[in-house]
Amino acid sequence: MKILVTGCCGYIGSHTCVELLNNNYEVIGLDNFSNSKKDVLDKIEVLTGKEIKFYEGNMLDEDFIRKIFKENKIDGVIDFAAYKAVGESMQKPVEYYINNVSSVLVLLKVMKEFNCKKLVFSSSATVYGSPEEVPISENSKTGGTTNPYGTSKLIVERILKDLYEADNSMDICILRYFNPIGAHPSGLIGEEPNGVPANLMPYIVKVANKKLECLSIFGNDYDTKDGTGVRDYIHVVDLAKGHVLAMEKLEKEGQGLYIYNLGTGTGYSVLDIVKAFEKENGIKIKYKITKRRPGDIAMCYSNPSKAKEELGFICEKTLEDMVRDAWNFEKRNKN
Repeated sequence: MKILVTGCCGYIGSHTCVELLNNNYEVIGLDNFSNSKKDVLDKIEVLTGKEIKFYEGNMLDEDFIRKIFKENKIDGVIDFAAYKAVGESMQKPVEYYINNVSSVLVLLKVMKEFNCKKLVFSSSATVYGSPEEVPISENSKTGGTTNPYGTSKLIVERILKDLYEADNSMDICILRYFNPIGAHPSGLIGEEPNGVPANLMPYIVKVANKKLECLSIFGNDYDTKDGTGVRDYIHVVDLAKGHVLAMEKLEKEGQGLYIYNLGTGTGYSVLDIVKAFEKENGIKIKYKITKRRPGDIAMCYSNPSKAKEELGFICEKTLEDMVRDAWNFEKRNKN
C-alpha cells in the first residue's frame, strides 16, 4: 500500500514512517517544517534503508494537496499535520482552529475527488476534557474540552463521524493517544521542538543538558498522590506501531469507523517522570513549582483494552525505556 503521511517529519510522524517502511508500506511524506526539521528525512532513510517520496508545502493549499494525489496512487492517509501544544493553543486559538480543522477539510475534499477511502486520524485524549472517571475508555464522555487544542481534535472527530454517516464506504480510524515521550532507541530521531519546549520530556532533557536552567512544574495542588498532574505516558515507538496496526485493520476489514485509545493504562505524575529520569540517567533535574497552567487537568490515563483486543496493540516499552531513550536522543543531537 502507498500511504500519505502528513506531518511526516514531526515527532510522531517520523517514528510512524519508520514503522511503516519496516512493514513494507510505501510512504509519501508531506511537511511544512513549522515544528520539524528536514534532516529527519535522511535519518529515516538511515534507519530503514528506504527513501520517502517527499513534498514540502502547506496542508491548507488545496491545489498542492491535489498535486500530490495526482502524482501518486495513494491508498490511505495518516494525518499528523496539527499544532499540538495545549498551552500555546490557549494563546493562539484562531491559529489552532485554522491549522488543525481547516487542513483536515481540505484533505478530505481531495481524498473524495481521488476516491481515497482510508484515513487514520491523529486525535488526542484531550477530547475527554476533564474526565469524570479514570481510567478512560472509548465509551467515556467526550466534550467539555479545556483548551483549543483539544477542542480542535474534538471538532475533527465530529466531522469524521458525520462523513462516515454520509458515506459508509469510508474506512476511518481515530486514534486518541495520551502522552508520547521517548525517542527511537538509535537516538537518530526524537522529539525536537522549535523554540522553548511546550511538553514535559523535551523540557527535562534541555534542563539535563544545561540548555535551560530549570523545569517549571505547573501546580502541586492537584488532587493526586503528590499534587502534580498525572498522565499516561507512552513510548513514541509503541505509539507509532499502533498506527501501523490501525492501517492494517483498515486494509483487512475496511468500511467502518473505529476509535481507539493508545496508552499504557498507567498514570505517572510529573514528579514520577522527573525522578525516573534522574534515577535512570544519573542526572539531577532542577525544578520549581509554579502556578497551574490554563487548560490543564489533574489526572488522565487510559483503559487501552479495546486497542489490545481489536488491534493487537500492546505497549512493550517501560518508563525506564522512555526516559533513557529521550536522554540518548538529546545527547546525540545536543548541537
